[in-house]
Amino acid sequence: MKTFNIPIFVPHKGCPHDCIFCNQKRITGQILDITAQDVINTIEENLASINSIEGKKYIEIAFFGGSFTAIEKSLRQSLCKIAHTYLKEGRINGIRCSTRPDCIDDEILKELKEYGFTAIELGVQSTDDEVLLKSGRGHNSKATFYASKLIKEYGFSLGLQMMIGLLGDTYEKSIKTAKDIISLKPDCVRVYPTLVIKDTHLYDMMQNGTYTPITLDYTVKILAEILDMFYKEKINVIRVGLQTTDEVNEKTVTGPYHPAIRELAEGEIFKNKIEKFILENNLKNTKIIIFASSRNISKISGQNKKNSRYFYQKYKIKTKYVTDNTLTGLNLKIQKAD
Repeated sequence: MKTFNIPIFVPHKGCPHDCIFCNQKRITGQILDITAQDVINTIEENLASINSIEGKKYIEIAFFGGSFTAIEKSLRQSLCKIAHTYLKEGRINGIRCSTRPDCIDDEILKELKEYGFTAIELGVQSTDDEVLLKSGRGHNSKATFYASKLIKEYGFSLGLQMMIGLLGDTYEKSIKTAKDIISLKPDCVRVYPTLVIKDTHLYDMMQNGTYTPITLDYTVKILAEILDMFYKEKINVIRVGLQTTDEVNEKTVTGPYHPAIRELAEGEIFKNKIEKFILENNLKNTKIIIFASSRNISKISGQNKKNSRYFYQKYKIKTKYVTDNTLTGLNLKIQKAD
């Protein structure tokens, strides 16, 4: 069964703080306040497209953009009622929203439950209090642990979003955040490398030299470690990096943006696995055969065969790739050639 999200981008005015990395209106491409008719039009347009696709479908209305639970109550409830109507009519299967950890409490969760919400995503970003403070988040890590626990107690599906490369962040702090997220047992996660967007405080800091964006190479390496951790815990990673459709382009963004950042990171995971095999077996000046599913062969070889060149240049090892579609996920088999 394929899942389809109908994204509704809510006004940024719901956020009680302006984080240094955020210009939500630029990301969503939405400047005007949302209206009930806007929402209905968006839902109907998406449903027409989704329903033209054959096969079983799970359809969600997803309120993203600002902090949904922090927008004014009358607007929030108006949006909830619209989504709930589609749910009651059986035209959708679920409703999700994204919000901040410090904008969750019993009253909010009871309200969302009454309107049929099924999933809540929290913008965790980091569990390091220094990073949260420097980013202008306005809450500490305790808020994340409290909100996550409460959301699960109310029976919602829990999604957690983290960022890497924030002001004051380090490799070790990002890994610690990933470990903390795993401890909260989320149903899904999103991982976003920090991009610098114009008209943000972070952009100003970069301009005056007080912030330096992380590089693409650094991003790929740390993403590989973090994704491998999530995959081993069987946590569904539903997004890595911003989509091109999020209006990310070279004129408005700097930082480690790549349209296939997840594929690069997974290629790094494969590279690490193969290198471990080489070192454990003390291999040099030889040839190895790598078996993997057809969808992973290009990742293993690396962009422009980068990984293949790496193994030959460092170990004088030639690599041969053989398709084996019985191998699922990121599993592979390696053997020394005769």
